[in-house]
Amino acid sequence: MPVRSKTETLREEGTLNPRRAAVVDPKFREGEFFDPHDVVQVKYEMLRRARVEEIPVVQAAAEFGFSRPTFYQAQSSFEEAGIAGLVPVKRGPRGPHKLRPEVMEFLASRVLSGQPVRARALSTALRHELGVDLHPRTIERAVATAKKTR
Repeated sequence: MPVRSKTETLREEGTLNPRRAAVVDPKFREGEFFDPHDVVQVKYEMLRRARVEEIPVVQAAAEFGFSRPTFYQAQSSFEEAGIAGLVPVKRGPRGPHKLRPEVMEFLASRVLSGQPVRARALSTALRHELGVDLHPRTIERAVATAKKTR
Protein backbone atom coordinates (compact mmCIF):
# COMPACT_ATOMS: atom_id res chain seq x y z
CA MET A 1 0.00 0.00 0.00
CA PRO A 2 1.53 3.32 -1.05
CA VAL A 3 2.17 5.92 1.63
CA ARG A 4 0.10 9.06 1.20
CA SER A 5 1.62 12.48 1.72
CA LYS A 6 0.24 14.75 4.42
CA THR A 7 -1.16 17.05 1.73
CA GLU A 8 -3.02 14.15 0.09
CA THR A 9 -4.41 13.09 3.46
CA LEU A 10 -5.55 16.64 4.26
CA ARG A 11 -7.22 16.90 0.85
CA GLU A 12 -9.08 13.61 1.34
CA GLU A 13 -10.22 14.62 4.82
CA GLY A 14 -11.39 18.03 3.61
CA THR A 15 -8.94 19.92 5.83
CA LEU A 16 -6.50 21.17 3.19
CA ASN A 17 -6.20 24.93 3.52
CA PRO A 18 -7.14 26.48 0.16
CA ARG A 19 -5.51 29.77 1.20
CA ARG A 20 -2.19 28.42 2.49
CA ALA A 21 -0.19 31.00 0.52
CA ALA A 22 -2.00 33.77 2.45
CA VAL A 23 -0.66 32.51 5.81
CA VAL A 24 2.14 34.94 6.67
CA ASP A 25 2.61 34.15 10.36
CA PRO A 26 6.37 33.45 10.81
CA LYS A 27 5.81 30.12 12.63
CA PHE A 28 4.12 28.75 9.52
CA ARG A 29 6.96 29.89 7.27
CA GLU A 30 9.87 28.29 9.16
CA GLY A 31 10.25 24.77 10.46
CA GLU A 32 8.03 21.77 9.90
CA PHE A 33 5.70 21.64 12.90
CA PHE A 34 3.39 24.47 11.86
CA ASP A 35 1.89 23.56 8.50
CA PRO A 36 0.00 26.19 6.45
CA HIS A 37 -1.66 23.32 4.54
CA ASP A 38 -3.55 22.20 7.68
CA VAL A 39 -6.59 24.50 7.98
CA VAL A 40 -7.47 23.20 11.46
CA GLN A 41 -3.99 23.98 12.79
CA VAL A 42 -3.97 27.40 11.10
CA LYS A 43 -7.37 28.36 12.56
CA TYR A 44 -6.43 27.11 16.02
CA GLU A 45 -3.18 29.10 16.02
CA MET A 46 -5.05 32.18 14.77
CA LEU A 47 -7.49 31.93 17.69
CA ARG A 48 -4.69 31.22 20.16
CA ARG A 49 -2.65 34.22 19.06
CA ALA A 50 -5.60 36.57 19.32
CA ARG A 51 -6.51 35.33 22.78
CA VAL A 52 -3.16 34.58 24.42
CA GLU A 53 -0.97 37.17 22.73
CA GLU A 54 -3.84 39.66 22.64
CA ILE A 55 -3.30 40.77 19.06
CA PRO A 56 -6.27 42.48 17.36
CA VAL A 57 -8.73 40.23 15.53
CA VAL A 58 -8.11 42.08 12.26
CA GLN A 59 -4.36 41.41 12.54
CA ALA A 60 -4.78 37.76 13.53
CA ALA A 61 -7.19 37.11 10.69
CA ALA A 62 -4.90 38.80 8.14
CA GLU A 63 -1.74 36.96 9.30
CA PHE A 64 -3.47 33.61 8.96
CA GLY A 65 -5.15 34.33 5.63
CA PHE A 66 -8.73 34.71 6.84
CA SER A 67 -11.33 37.45 7.05
CA ARG A 68 -12.76 38.89 10.27
CA PRO A 69 -16.09 37.07 9.77
CA THR A 70 -14.20 33.81 9.32
CA PHE A 71 -12.28 34.50 12.53
CA TYR A 72 -15.51 34.99 14.48
CA GLN A 73 -17.10 31.92 12.90
CA ALA A 74 -14.05 29.84 13.86
CA GLN A 75 -14.10 31.29 17.36
CA SER A 76 -17.77 30.42 17.80
CA SER A 77 -17.30 26.91 16.42
CA PHE A 78 -14.28 26.36 18.68
CA GLU A 79 -16.16 27.52 21.77
CA GLU A 80 -19.05 25.24 20.90
CA ALA A 81 -17.22 22.06 19.85
CA GLY A 82 -13.52 22.45 20.66
CA ILE A 83 -10.91 21.58 18.06
CA ALA A 84 -13.47 19.46 16.17
CA GLY A 85 -15.42 22.66 15.52
CA LEU A 86 -12.55 23.91 13.35
CA VAL A 87 -12.91 21.05 10.88
CA PRO A 88 -14.67 22.39 7.77
CA VAL A 89 -18.25 21.22 7.35
CA LYS A 90 -19.00 19.52 4.07
CA ARG A 91 -21.27 21.57 1.85
CA GLY A 92 -24.38 20.36 0.11
CA PRO A 93 -27.52 18.56 1.14
CA ARG A 94 -27.53 16.31 4.18
CA GLY A 95 -29.12 13.08 3.09
CA PRO A 96 -31.45 12.21 0.25
CA HIS A 97 -33.41 15.46 -0.05
CA LYS A 98 -35.51 14.29 -3.01
CA LEU A 99 -36.99 11.35 -1.09
CA ARG A 100 -40.00 13.25 0.16
CA PRO A 101 -42.99 11.30 1.56
CA GLU A 102 -44.91 11.42 -1.76
CA VAL A 103 -41.90 9.96 -3.58
CA MET A 104 -41.56 7.19 -1.00
CA GLU A 105 -45.31 6.42 -1.28
CA PHE A 106 -44.97 6.26 -5.06
CA LEU A 107 -42.05 3.83 -4.77
CA ALA A 108 -43.83 1.70 -2.17
CA SER A 109 -46.88 1.41 -4.40
CA ARG A 110 -44.77 0.24 -7.36
CA VAL A 111 -42.39 -2.19 -5.63
CA LEU A 112 -43.89 -5.65 -5.27
CA SER A 113 -42.85 -7.84 -2.37
CA GLY A 114 -40.59 -10.66 -3.47
CA GLN A 115 -40.01 -9.09 -6.89
CA PRO A 116 -36.76 -7.45 -7.97
CA VAL A 117 -36.67 -3.67 -7.86
CA ARG A 118 -36.79 -2.27 -11.39
CA ALA A 119 -34.98 0.95 -10.51
CA ARG A 120 -34.51 2.24 -14.07
CA ALA A 121 -38.20 1.85 -14.86
CA LEU A 122 -39.13 3.45 -11.53
CA SER A 123 -36.78 6.36 -12.26
CA THR A 124 -38.48 6.96 -15.60
CA ALA A 125 -41.96 6.68 -14.07
CA LEU A 126 -41.02 9.13 -11.29
CA ARG A 127 -39.76 11.64 -13.83
CA HIS A 128 -42.95 11.40 -15.91
CA GLU A 129 -45.54 11.23 -13.12
CA LEU A 130 -44.07 13.38 -10.34
CA GLY A 131 -41.43 15.41 -12.16
CA VAL A 132 -38.72 14.08 -9.82
CA ASP A 133 -35.39 13.01 -11.25
CA LEU A 134 -33.85 10.22 -9.14
CA HIS A 135 -30.90 8.05 -10.01
CA PRO A 136 -31.73 4.33 -10.12
CA ARG A 137 -29.15 3.59 -7.41
CA THR A 138 -30.83 6.14 -5.11
CA ILE A 139 -34.12 4.32 -5.67
CA GLU A 140 -32.51 0.96 -4.84
CA ARG A 141 -31.07 2.36 -1.62
CA ALA A 142 -34.36 4.00 -0.62
CA VAL A 143 -36.31 0.78 -1.19
CA ALA A 144 -33.74 -1.26 0.75
CA THR A 145 -33.83 1.21 3.66
CA ALA A 146 -37.63 1.22 3.68
CA LYS A 147 -37.65 -2.60 3.85
CA LYS A 148 -35.29 -2.53 6.85
CA THR A 149 -37.45 -0.07 8.78
CA ARG A 150 -40.67 -2.07 8.35
